[in-house]
Order: sequence, then structure tokens, then C-alpha cells
Amino acid sequence: MEHSFWHDRWESGRIGFHEREPNPLLVTQFPDLSVPENGRIFVPLCGKTLDIAWLLSKGHRVVGAELSELAIQQLFEDLGVEPAISDLGVLKHYRADSIDIFVGDVFDLTASVLGAVDAIFDRAAFVALPEHMRSAYAPHIADITGNAPQLLITFEYDPSQLEGPPFSIPSDEVVQRYGDRYDISTLATDKVTGGFKGLDVKEHVWLLKPL
Repeated sequence: MEHSFWHDRWESGRIGFHEREPNPLLVTQFPDLSVPENGRIFVPLCGKTLDIAWLLSKGHRVVGAELSELAIQQLFEDLGVEPAISDLGVLKHYRADSIDIFVGDVFDLTASVLGAVDAIFDRAAFVALPEHMRSAYAPHIADITGNAPQLLITFEYDPSQLEGPPFSIPSDEVVQRYGDRYDISTLATDKVTGGFKGLDVKEHVWLLKPL
């Protein structure tokens, strides 16, 4: 997607993708990641998700990446924390105790800038990207995290009836994008209550463990 698409969504407040509580699938399935105490969790395309506050409350450290600086300003306001801000060339670094957020294009984020992470929670990144970007995104995220284990959430629906984001991602695409680096298992599959605009939607939760 063009950067302007997401900037416009945040500036106009059209952020229906922002959940008003921590994602229930994160809460129920997080133990499957086997994250060590005080582990560092990467949340790509994080927005101002309440998942970050939930992870912090469990004693973990969080690192995020987000295109919209407005979203990250709101995130820290919601957390009640004053971040230190520094420029890293094409990225900005917002940081505070136990939290680092890199503002800019996630494809500009490198392993050295990101630092070591113990796991990835991807609820809103992979599904937000069109197919041609997903093909580049999956190996990029694996590269910069050293193939850290992932909890990945995808949606599946009839794409002829609705144009994403979030995009419909068939199960075989998950295997295609990640199968050369990860052992892939399905933790849960369920229907999305109410669907998307009345369209039936399945939600899949995947556990990706490095080979």
C-alpha cells in the first residue's frame, strides 16, 4: 500500500483496525511462543495497539515498527509515558523504559537497529500488505529478527467480494511465504463474528517456530 493510504487513515481517524482491548488471541495463545521472562517482543506495524500495554504488563519488553508518527504519539500518550525521540536517518526512534518504537517504513528497519528479539506478534502487518509486498515482507522480517518465533494472525474470505486491507490470505500462502524458515502449525481457526461488512471471514492463528 502507498504510505499516503495509511497516513490518511490515521489523520482522518479511520482506524477501524484499532482494537479497544488487547487482542484476545494474543492473550490466549501467547504462552505457545514460550517467551522467556523479560523477553523482547517485536510488534510490526503496531499502530497504538493495546497489545503493547498488555505485553508490558506481563513484564516483557516491546519493540515496534510503525509508519505513522501520529499513531506512535498517541500510543505514548495512552501509555502515559514521555518518550525520548532521536533521528536515525530515514527512521525515528521513540524510546522509554522497556519500549522502543521505530517510526518509518518497516523495510528500512535493519537487524542492527532493531536489536535482538525473542518473538514476534504479527496481528496487523502481514494482513495489511498486498500480495506483492507480502512476498518481500516475510523474508525481511525473518532476516532482521534472526528467524524469531512468531504468532501470526491471518484472515481468509472470498477476495472477489471484498478488497483489503486486511487482505484475505489462503493457508497455502502462509506455507509458501514462511515454510523455508519455520515449522508452521495452526493454533486456532474460527469465524469472525459479524464478518467483514457481512462477508463470512475465517481467522487463523499460526505458530511459526524456526527450523
